[in-house]
Amino acid sequence: SLPAASGLAEMGAHWIHGPSPGNPVFCLASRYGLLGPEAAREENQQVEAGGHPPLPSVTYGSSGKVLNPKAVREARDLFYALLASTRAFQGSKEPPWPSVGQYVRAEIARTVPTMAGGQEDARRLQLAVLAACLKLECCISGTHSMDLVGLEPFGEYVSLPGLDCTFPGGYSSLAERLLSDLPEGTVLFNKAVRTIHWQGSFHEEGDDGGRVFPVRVECEDGDVFLADHVIITVPLGFLKERHQEFFQPPLPERKAQAIRNLGFGTNNKIFLEFEQPFWEPEQQLLEVVWEDESPLEEPDADLEANWFKKLIGFVVLQPPEQHGHVLCGFIAGKESEHMETLSDAEVLSAMTHVLRTMYVAVGSSGDDIDVLAQPLPEDPRDPRPLQLLFAGEATHRTFYSTTHGALLSGWREAERLNQLFQAPVPA
Repeated sequence: SLPAASGLAEMGAHWIHGPSPGNPVFCLASRYGLLGPEAAREENQQVEAGGHPPLPSVTYGSSGKVLNPKAVREARDLFYALLASTRAFQGSKEPPWPSVGQYVRAEIARTVPTMAGGQEDARRLQLAVLAACLKLECCISGTHSMDLVGLEPFGEYVSLPGLDCTFPGGYSSLAERLLSDLPEGTVLFNKAVRTIHWQGSFHEEGDDGGRVFPVRVECEDGDVFLADHVIITVPLGFLKERHQEFFQPPLPERKAQAIRNLGFGTNNKIFLEFEQPFWEPEQQLLEVVWEDESPLEEPDADLEANWFKKLIGFVVLQPPEQHGHVLCGFIAGKESEHMETLSDAEVLSAMTHVLRTMYVAVGSSGDDIDVLAQPLPEDPRDPRPLQLLFAGEATHRTFYSTTHGALLSGWREAERLNQLFQAPVPA
């Protein structure tokens, strides 16, 4: 959370997804009094949103008009029904298609003849809305394309009940509250780690006859920490890029292959502040649909000319008394990465164009997640105690891509160490 515009901007996690008693992030935030009164209402905790919060929204087409709500709703209902049907393939040895994207498009193609009662204009509109739904799902799944998301493991993700909510004081208020409970100096900042040496026999400097540690953590500034156990919580993207040199000796091939298999994409936010809102007070989501698009046609590959068309729309940051009149746009994939190469002025120009127009990993499985989460050494016959433990949202099979998944995975590994310390010492 950073001060920006007239209030706060969440540069990382935005919502508590599924704020209900089963969500540990929500429970901690409630215990510390960090949420607003709406989030604490019991009826809000019981809403089954299926991971797609029903924000009051308006959908604009690229022709500059508000799209027919009934047509938008019908297309969206079809899309959500298709997503729900993917659960039937969980655990399947031979799913009908390798990826979610291929399956969804095949099912859409099957329904085209009867779509919108056979009226051509209405059918084209619903296909355009379905293309927008696929873009939204790319943001939710953190991928460039749903063709990169395996169909068989897709149903393993679990959506908790509850209307997604935010922290009035920013998401970082939870981290700050947790840190305040720790003794000063427990957490070190700006302490980048260069290498983790494991399966070793390391002595503290000048104490060759003293205690031996199996793990040695080297920092970029030259500092060294010796440990019996290390819990690694770095992002999956970092592991993909650096795991070969980050761990010495290298990770076992089974874990390295899991890191390569698991999908990892880019999500970005775009914050736009206005002196006065052009949207209605009750609107919380401004969706964008490019009416010439269809999920059954290949998207234009010219990133430079069309990157902004991957934008799903804008969330209105609430309440305006806290944030000012700010829209937050969401964009994922290669288009998101291309945006990172542009200047603020170029991004602003593209967003202005959008606003004026509209208004004015196949091959991976849940088993790879379990392999990534497996501590090392992993051979149960190995007499050495655990040295490397892996946490982070990418290691949680059912809550990946969420803050509560990251928190639960950290608790899982901490409890693993608790159990290790409580176990009787081998003779």
